[in-house]
Amino acid sequence: MRIAVLGLGEAGAEIARDLVTAGADVRGYDPVQEPPPGVRARDGDADAVHDADLVLSVNSAHDALPALEASLAALRPGVIWADLNTTAPSVKAALARRAAAHDVPVADVALMSPVPGRGLRTPMLVSGSAAADVARILTGLGAEVTVQPGAAGEAIARKLLRSVFYKGLAAAVVEALAAAEKAGCEPWLRANIGAELAGFDARTIDRLTDGTHRHARRRAGEMSAAAAHLEELGVPPRIASAARDLLIALRDQT
Repeated sequence: MRIAVLGLGEAGAEIARDLVTAGADVRGYDPVQEPPPGVRARDGDADAVHDADLVLSVNSAHDALPALEASLAALRPGVIWADLNTTAPSVKAALARRAAAHDVPVADVALMSPVPGRGLRTPMLVSGSAAADVARILTGLGAEVTVQPGAAGEAIARKLLRSVFYKGLAAAVVEALAAAEKAGCEPWLRANIGAELAGFDARTIDRLTDGTHRHARRRAGEMSAAAAHLEELGVPPRIASAARDLLIALRDQT
């Protein structure tokens, strides 16, 4: 299996290295980074993909479409294009349409956890016309791949929706602890947050959503006070203010 990896940054390099270990014939290109051992260095996107059976684009949201455009003329019949970039579903759909005009099947690959330390074993959710083929190839090389039925964009959409929770939760914790440090109670709040998170289960989701709608009026006032308190502590209340605004909007709907 000849695999081209476009983008050899933190994620691409680890995945390429694991592909080599798994026995794949890997070539790669990155304008800045040198390829890891075992990966054949190429001079550009087109040079990297011209003899590949599978292309893994691990660049960035900004470079997802340009990487495809730079490669189209060099792609040989039967090649599969897998886009691993975290970008908007509309970009994945546009990429699939552009590739389809050249008879190149596309897989939208969403990396569902951080790549460092996992490499090719990072859980992947895959959709698009080439999803089943990419799942078959990468699973055979040791990857953990789940096929999401639907067009390109379906897999990344699910990752991004999940990111609203995970990254939003992380941002709330960072903001709260920064304020607690200014207030002199960071250890107390850290322990309190840990205890709360440890008690989360399936019922917690219903409790959070139902309670937020039912008590929006009271909680809007509470978060207004919380945002004001953070400002007094010298901590910009970005998350607190966003929570306040959401609660006000829910309050005004009733």
